[in-house]
Amino acid sequence: MPHRPLASVIAGMTDAHRRLESSLEGLTDDAARSPSSVGGWTIGHVVTHLARNADSHVRLLEGARAGVQVAQYPGGPSQRNGDIEAGATRTAAELVDDLRVADHALEQCWASFDEWPTDLGVDDIVQRRWREVEVHHADLGPSFGRTYRDWSTEYLRLDLRHFSMLWNSRRPMGLTGLPPEVMAVPECDRLAWLLGRLDIGGVEPAGLLP
Repeated sequence: MPHRPLASVIAGMTDAHRRLESSLEGLTDDAARSPSSVGGWTIGHVVTHLARNADSHVRLLEGARAGVQVAQYPGGPSQRNGDIEAGATRTAAELVDDLRVADHALEQCWASFDEWPTDLGVDDIVQRRWREVEVHHADLGPSFGRTYRDWSTEYLRLDLRHFSMLWNSRRPMGLTGLPPEVMAVPECDRLAWLLGRLDIGGVEPAGLLP
């Protein structure tokens, strides 16, 4: 039966939006053009990506409302990348305003559903947005004082469970369970490894994400 995502997931995701927006208050044009922790991307690229990602989630949900599965980015990766490049050089004020508008439009879209579609690729869409925001918030760079160790506890536990199960599902029968070296590190390091954002000595990359 269709259902709404857990209220706690929506609440956690909404809080992540507000924390990100708060971090970006006072962003200057010079800072917006400074490097982020994502190779080849400035802070402007990261903020633009998050705004367009929010737009794409609205598109997916409105498609699901109409009973059809639509492409997240109609033009595929080339459109996604082109939109990010085109928006990355805007002024800091334009970048932040765009993100706020996109965040609130997505939150309004979530609130408009009485029943949540579960068969058109959107059943975990709020969790996917939470991941984008938490991970890329940390990608803004050292000047924002955040790293993967600052991911919220609620998000960390949710995605650690998700990606640990995914990793196990790809192991041969009887060989499940994260490597001892991975289990020995803090949970935030463990999830960073699962997401391909941290190397752990003696262990091959998790290889779960492109």
